[in-house]
Amino acid sequence: MEVEKFHTVRGYQLLEQNKKLLTPAMEDYLEMIYRNSLVEEYMRVNTLSELLNVQAPSATKMVQKLHELGLIHYKKYGIIFLTENGREIGKYLLERHNILEKFLRILASGDSLLIETELIEHSISPATLDNIRVFITFWESNPEIISQFEAFKEKLFPKTAQ
Repeated sequence: MEVEKFHTVRGYQLLEQNKKLLTPAMEDYLEMIYRNSLVEEYMRVNTLSELLNVQAPSATKMVQKLHELGLIHYKKYGIIFLTENGREIGKYLLERHNILEKFLRILASGDSLLIETELIEHSISPATLDNIRVFITFWESNPEIISQFEAFKEKLFPKTAQ
């Protein structure tokens, strides 16, 4: 069985093209704007600041930067829309986040799952991300290996009696 390759080639290209321009914070904002765009057509700065737990003036400054980079449409005191370029990069950023979160969930990262995902996602290469996605697909296709892994992990780290 051939494993389907994860390629949003355009996403990889756009991300690499913009890599020098996008900081981890910019990626977080763009990812959140994209997440919200899956539910609503637009968002306001106040909503963005609430979702990211930042002050509205900080969100406004970042929105202006993303607008200057051509990733969103924004007018002062207005609403935020993703450009096509912003949408493609946002989609890639969310997929990257979801792949890493799923991988860490397999490893049972527990309470620190979101923190670890956020820290890793900004420094992982597309090639490593692709390998992790392939690993997840392999993992999910082989339930006997999952059972073996869980048993092995239990031997190494027995759960404390409750």
